[in-house]
Amino acid sequence: MDKEHILETMARAIVAGERSQAQELANQAVRLGLDLLEVIEKGYAPGLKEVGELWEKGEYFLPELISSAESMKAAMAVLEPELRRARIDAPSKGKIVIGTVEGDIHDIGKNLVASMLQAHGFEVHDLGVDVKPERFIARALEVKADFLCLSALLTTTMLGQRRLVEMLRAENLDRRFRVLVGGAPVTQKWADEIGADGYAENALEAVRLAERLRERSVG
Repeated sequence: MDKEHILETMARAIVAGERSQAQELANQAVRLGLDLLEVIEKGYAPGLKEVGELWEKGEYFLPELISSAESMKAAMAVLEPELRRARIDAPSKGKIVIGTVEGDIHDIGKNLVASMLQAHGFEVHDLGVDVKPERFIARALEVKADFLCLSALLTTTMLGQRRLVEMLRAENLDRRFRVLVGGAPVTQKWADEIGADGYAENALEAVRLAERLRERSVG
């Protein structure tokens, strides 16, 4: 199998959500000594792009989205240690601290957003559920995060999103991190009201929003 065919097969594995095939192709790329950054950018990434397009057309749904993200993560689990060994940094679009706010133990939507962000090249630090504002901020400072992503699935707990934004302002950290909010009761109006930097209705929108804001900050 020549390099171009391998790259095309990698993209197809992501589109099909073939986790084991995506992982085996990554192992094959390592064995053949291929340029691993090229493998990511010209093999796997185009597959993810196609998945996003199929989602937007209404041809792909949540199960396909999840299996494609898991396939990408399986491939990166092989490639990232090899890149580190070669002292090459895997392309990162930015660092994200994500979690479900204090008092809320819902995590399915948050987990999907975290998976999709990671699959699209962000370094994700997932704090889990029932996360106090102080813990969000401490971890963001520790890892030098670019984004704080706050999930809330209840109208009573979404106030935790406001509290965190207010705490950032009080500590003069509101310009240091971009705050993105989401969850079933959350809206763009709420994000504007509390002074968040953005709102995403679903996982792919969260990826696109983070990419847009990142490009704006480095552009």
